[in-house]
Amino acid sequence: MQSDHNRWILTCKQASRSPSITLICFPYAGGSPEVFRSWAAGLHDNVEVIAARLPGRGPRIKEAVYASWGPLLTDIIGVLSPYLERPHALYGHSFGGRLAYEVAHHAGAEHPGRTRRLFVSGCRSPEAPQARPYMHDLPDDVFRDVLLHMGGTPPELLNDDRLMRLLLPAIRSEIRLAELWGDRHGTGVDVPITAMYGRADPIDDELSMDGWRGFSRRAFELIEMAGGHFFPLTHRPQLLDTLNSRLGASGAPAEL
Repeated sequence: MQSDHNRWILTCKQASRSPSITLICFPYAGGSPEVFRSWAAGLHDNVEVIAARLPGRGPRIKEAVYASWGPLLTDIIGVLSPYLERPHALYGHSFGGRLAYEVAHHAGAEHPGRTRRLFVSGCRSPEAPQARPYMHDLPDDVFRDVLLHMGGTPPELLNDDRLMRLLLPAIRSEIRLAELWGDRHGTGVDVPITAMYGRADPIDDELSMDGWRGFSRRAFELIEMAGGHFFPLTHRPQLLDTLNSRLGASGAPAEL
């Protein structure tokens, strides 16, 4: 049986020099953590990259998915604790951005000063209204069609009925968590926030992401990227340039 660490954590890149910082990444709804392996060559030598491996995909495809935020956060924070005790930054896209923010709240309370920056992309701020009707309530055929037009899931995968029967529960569950998510804390984090949105994103546009400025008690910046909702897949070099410049090659993450 896999250890909890191996079940939950994928090491995508090891730092080759110190002082180092760990970038903890959270994928979008149903997304594979394997996507972060492709970041290795584009990030500074001092950056270690790990990614959360959530139930319902890859080697965990047969595991039950989460129906609420509480149990998910309890489990993932327990596994991440050794990383949260040392200098780290958090990155998440879409659903993963919500998860990164929730982990930042926990880290701020239990390990103050260790989170050097929170990166969120394609993720509305906690107080921004969620568009209706909810995507997670759509019938399977309509749900799959919306996924196709969003662009984050390969068409060949969406057309594979056998695979989609296995993957849809995780995607739908995490989109449900994302759509029902809001401000759970009433206060922001004492961490600089870098928020990024795609210029052509019809889901999480500039307005829905500008609200993140009210959830940092430190520095905040809002950056427009080329591309749509899944610009981290289509315009990766621009994203990695932003991460590198904010994390700092010296190991002491740069302030704005």
